[in-house]
Amino acid sequence: MYLYHYYDKRTGPCKRITLLPDEESKALLDQIRLERPDSMCAKRDDSYVDKRKKCEAKLKEAFLAKGGLIEIDSPYYFVVEHSPWLYSWYEQPDFIKIPASEIDLRYVSFTYGDSMPTFAVQDGKEYRGQVYTYDEILKIIDKYGLPQNWNDDGAHGPERYIEVHIWKKRFDGES
Repeated sequence: MYLYHYYDKRTGPCKRITLLPDEESKALLDQIRLERPDSMCAKRDDSYVDKRKKCEAKLKEAFLAKGGLIEIDSPYYFVVEHSPWLYSWYEQPDFIKIPASEIDLRYVSFTYGDSMPTFAVQDGKEYRGQVYTYDEILKIIDKYGLPQNWNDDGAHGPERYIEVHIWKKRFDGES
């Protein structure tokens, strides 16, 4: 299994807007809207960062309850395998690709689909509102497959990829 992190080449990888104070995060969203109007990130509304912070709190609480380990307040976001749709979000796209075997998986949680709709959508699917460990997500993948293989266009719901949350300061195989 490979984990992918997508980003705009001009910004660089592994930036986390939720770590910024509210005024700075709003200013950054405004800057993205101005400088990169065709990017998916430019379409986020002013309440996005607050919603994302609340979502991260749910992720953190659920992962800790499962015995997950956390070193940082805001995770690094990746997805399981390549997502053409996510790659298309950026005007100058690039990505990092890491084998899951090179990461301490005790610090990694997963949601089947983006975590925000995972918690917001109430349609009775078993993976809604759920945070998974590595072993648990493998069972869900065996049952449903990778969303980007059956729903890359979003025609069958909001799940287009499996979101990965890395809760470790360093995740590249170094300590």
